[in-house]
Amino acid sequence: MSRIGKKAVAIPAGVTVTLDGQAITVKGPKGQLAWTVVDEIEVKHENNELTFVPRSDSKRAKAMWGLSRTLVGNLVHGVTQGYEETLELVGVGYRAALKGQALSMQLGYSHDVDVPPPAGITFAVPKQTEIRIAGIDKQLVGEVAARIRRLRPPEPYKGKGVRYAGEAVRRKEGKKK
Repeated sequence: MSRIGKKAVAIPAGVTVTLDGQAITVKGPKGQLAWTVVDEIEVKHENNELTFVPRSDSKRAKAMWGLSRTLVGNLVHGVTQGYEETLELVGVGYRAALKGQALSMQLGYSHDVDVPPPAGITFAVPKQTEIRIAGIDKQLVGEVAARIRRLRPPEPYKGKGVRYAGEAVRRKEGKKK
């Protein structure tokens, strides 16, 4: 039995959920998101809650039960509060700035690296060495953060690079004489 799948998704005030067969559309103050639940899972909408029940006892149905509940819970959280990811730039001369909506970074290359924001994503640069990525889609926010981090991942000797806020980088000792 899925512990997560058993929990119902509470629908807060100001959020409307439309259930059309297996397609779920969630509208809230920050925007609208949609997702289609797999056929193995049955979705019930009652008393401002969404409950998920597997239609069979198959292995796939059990696996998708908790996943479906979590993904729909993420949709509801996204349209009410949104998601944010913070990246840090560590290294001499590493800095970021906004050029209009796009993010422009100096990462030790001979050129600036510009990253245009995908639809639904906003960048903020409170400090030159800090980047905030915000949006309503958890998956998209995480993917954009990972793509930016991949431009210059932290290296183990000096720790220079782009890292998530609070990420611990394993350091190596280096050469000895």
